[in-house]
Amino acid sequence: MRYLALLFAVVLSCPCWADKCDQLPKPSVTVKRLDTRVTVNTQHGYKVLNHLGSALARPGNQILGLTRVNDVAHFASSTPLHVDRSGRWECASPQLTLTLGFNPMTVYVAKEFPEGGCAYKEIYQHELRHVKAYQAHLSTIENELSESLNRRFATGGAWRGPVGQTRADLQRELDERWLPYIQREFAHADEAQALIDTPEEYARVANACNGEIRKRTR
Repeated sequence: MRYLALLFAVVLSCPCWADKCDQLPKPSVTVKRLDTRVTVNTQHGYKVLNHLGSALARPGNQILGLTRVNDVAHFASSTPLHVDRSGRWECASPQLTLTLGFNPMTVYVAKEFPEGGCAYKEIYQHELRHVKAYQAHLSTIENELSESLNRRFATGGAWRGPVGQTRADLQRELDERWLPYIQREFAHADEAQALIDTPEEYARVANACNGEIRKRTR
């Protein structure tokens, strides 16, 4: 009878724990892109832009326009959980939202080239190629991150472990693994930008508009 009594107690207690965990929402990941409007700045001369973009400057070339962005990536999380009667164990369901993008995103055109003129148009159109390259790169990493994060965190079932461990472990992993990884992915955008600023493209812009650009930067 002692054996039967013990078996009866275990059978009653296990479904209660399982049912409570099953009532939690499934772990989920949502990736949101910042909706950032591109702003145009025409307040600085090309000499100032040469200073702002000194890391990008090619020897013998002036920087007449510049596209600058600030990488943004942050996680928000909520973790519904249930603690068992003993107070020692918990089941939890991470709900993650990653917001990423570029903010601000600013296009600079040197003030020596007034809006509406041929030179302004050439420089501005060149910078829009940089903007589109940033946006294309963002789309790529957005899709890749969504797949990777869902594969890691959207496990389909609640996480189980000692009380207080899930949230702490989750935050540690986001800070130490995923945010540095996202920053490295952002940095790859520079590779696409370099393909736009070729010597041929610099020469084409400099000689555009019947030599107007070259004359104003002598």
